[in-house]
Amino acid sequence: MKIYNTLTRQKEEFVPLQEGEAKIYACGPTVYNFIHIGNARPLCVFDVLRRYLEYRGYKVTFAQNFTDIDDKLIRKANEEGITVKEVAARYIDEFWTDAKGLGVREATVHPRATENIDEILSIIGALVDKGFAYPSGGDVYFRTRKDPGYGKLSHQPIEDLESGARIEVGDAKEDPLDFALWKGAKPGEPAWDSPWGPGRPGWHIECSAMARRYLGETIDIHCGGEDLVFPHHENEISQSECANGVPFARYWMHNGFINVDRRKMSKSLGNFFTVREVAEKFGYEPIRYLMVASHYRTPINYSVEIIEQCKAALDRLYNCRERLGQVAASGEGEADAAFLAALDGYRARFVTAMDDDLNTADAIGVIFELVRELNTAMDGENPSPAAAKAGLGALEELTGVLGLLYARNEEKSLDDEVEALIAARNEARASKNWAEADRIRDQLKEMGIALKDTPQGVTWSRV
Repeated sequence: MKIYNTLTRQKEEFVPLQEGEAKIYACGPTVYNFIHIGNARPLCVFDVLRRYLEYRGYKVTFAQNFTDIDDKLIRKANEEGITVKEVAARYIDEFWTDAKGLGVREATVHPRATENIDEILSIIGALVDKGFAYPSGGDVYFRTRKDPGYGKLSHQPIEDLESGARIEVGDAKEDPLDFALWKGAKPGEPAWDSPWGPGRPGWHIECSAMARRYLGETIDIHCGGEDLVFPHHENEISQSECANGVPFARYWMHNGFINVDRRKMSKSLGNFFTVREVAEKFGYEPIRYLMVASHYRTPINYSVEIIEQCKAALDRLYNCRERLGQVAASGEGEADAAFLAALDGYRARFVTAMDDDLNTADAIGVIFELVRELNTAMDGENPSPAAAKAGLGALEELTGVLGLLYARNEEKSLDDEVEALIAARNEARASKNWAEADRIRDQLKEMGIALKDTPQGVTWSRV
């Protein structure tokens, strides 16, 4: 498998530190509000990365953090008159509602910044001892210029970073480029004891500490949105490598931005949507489909028209799956060897696409070619139940890697109702009660169910 490494700006063969294992750190949400559709992309994309590596036989250790102490949480707590801890707890719960709705699996570990203060203090202490950090007025800052490699991820000379970045300037700093590792306590804010006085961690140091504690000093893959390349990930690299003396992450993966109606998403433009808002109108799975249908590094556009197209694409997949399931249940036997070989061909093409820097766009193209062939096979006069079973297995296998076709798995009650109505219609036809048979067909049509009478019996699909 090849991965585009932001650090080297080229595709590289993925060679993990330990053969057969992959240690991945993904930056998680700052839990002060509902996640928006921009947040959904890294959640879904890197969930697919984890699924695919497991599909290829890797043992994956996947860490995704919660930032539960931050200026934004403090402001939210002050606005609502509650504690920062209460804000974090509320929006972690809301996060899980949306993440599970999107079909995102739980990571191996979901550490919280506030549960890793000792690890944070350990790294800061090492940086101070080595001269890479200095205390000042209760704060502790990182000496950016002391790291000769600073800027290697964003590929910008330090002079450009100094002039073009949004950098906090304060009298306490030795240099405008220096960034906070520890922030001295302010009245009314949560604080923890430290050798430099009470305070709280800076944002960047939190991820360095959690990655080290749960994955080790060097990890295989670090991932997140491209908006995190600078300063967050750049700062993570510097502080981690200066403290530990070894490379921090071997591969860096960054997903592209999401635009809304071809404009950058922003509250000021009125085109800012939470995942919850979109899901209430269209469901969660079309959102996931949107996030994985394009190559993860390309920018994508959200609009009502596009999300409806995603829903229609999913309907095609579901209709094929349901059709295969009905035929598969109608008999036994063995599938034709040539048909099985064709299925293996689709699997191989899917793997080829995914091995090319997680090219989910091409992988989905392969899946729809498979669906076309499966539908053709089921259109025959006597479709093979064994072939249907094998085709169903291949379809569920490949869509499962992308985390698709999960939303209707819980709709068994509707399926049972449909089957009961079909049975009643069959009885009406057998007794030549055509009026009742037509009435049931019309009822099913109103439910969004289309019937097809075949020599093997009645099949149905959602329309």
